[in-house]
Amino acid sequence: MSPSPAPRTLLTLAVFAAALVFPFLASGYHLYQGAQVLILAIALLGLNLLTGFNGQISLGHGAFFAIGGYGAAILTAKLGVPYFVAIPLASLVCFGAGFLFGFPALRFGGLYLALATFALAVATPQILAYRGFDAWTGGSSGVSLMKPYAPFALPLTTDQWLYLVCLISAALLYFAARNLVVSRIGRALIALRDQPVAAETMGVNAALLKTTCFGMSALYAGVAGGLSALAVGFVSPESFGLALSLSFLVGIVVGGLASLGGVLFGALFIEFVPNLADQMSVTFGESAKALPGAIYGVLLILAMAVMPAGVAGALRAVVRRTVHSR
Repeated sequence: MSPSPAPRTLLTLAVFAAALVFPFLASGYHLYQGAQVLILAIALLGLNLLTGFNGQISLGHGAFFAIGGYGAAILTAKLGVPYFVAIPLASLVCFGAGFLFGFPALRFGGLYLALATFALAVATPQILAYRGFDAWTGGSSGVSLMKPYAPFALPLTTDQWLYLVCLISAALLYFAARNLVVSRIGRALIALRDQPVAAETMGVNAALLKTTCFGMSALYAGVAGGLSALAVGFVSPESFGLALSLSFLVGIVVGGLASLGGVLFGALFIEFVPNLADQMSVTFGESAKALPGAIYGVLLILAMAVMPAGVAGALRAVVRRTVHSR
């Protein structure tokens, strides 16, 4: 038995209220970390729509994240477009790229699709670093952009304003994803994931839904990439390597596949567990410089052993046991 909609809605509003108060209590560094968590949560939302709800495995979402980041950076730094226009424009480019990539992806499934998207993740940083595009991408040097100030003379620091921009973006995209999942389109996506033959027999347009889902997932990654460029103030090819795409996949699995709320836990895992692994390795001294990766791997294995259905699945199990014990 899962929580009823009313308690779930109250919990969501409580989390949003706490997140809204956070920028007025935290330091600039913690605001930056909070903004990164929200940005990662947006990217994970998009990937969870694709993988969790539609069953298409992608190892290349770091590429769409890069397109969104570079698109926003180029539009703002080189063309003078305001960031609140640049990020939507860059994300629309990501939607188009994802939609077009979805057509050849229709021929693949499972590991074959994963390998195709893997190739996309490997190729994108190389393309961004290509010298022929230096005038726009800056080659290996990347592109710098100014962090925006709060508009209308609002009494907010740059860090507070950036955090609030990320928070509002994450909230809007979360509710859009939730409405999509509970709609007829969302049910069709789940049907295609679980019973593709039966779904097509019932009249579901598999090609259109899968390509659109790929495009929407890429759009979310593009928004996250644009916000990341804004928060960091810099983009470079090294920031969008294969490790980024793999971390997205880790995030949705740790948070819980097909769980929109679980992406927050996945984002927290991606943001803080590598830092925790670094700190743990420091305690072992100079001889343990190579240990952070090993510690991270052990922590990931432990998380999967304790919570095989992700954090969201573990919380649902706790709620069910609590309800049944009454």
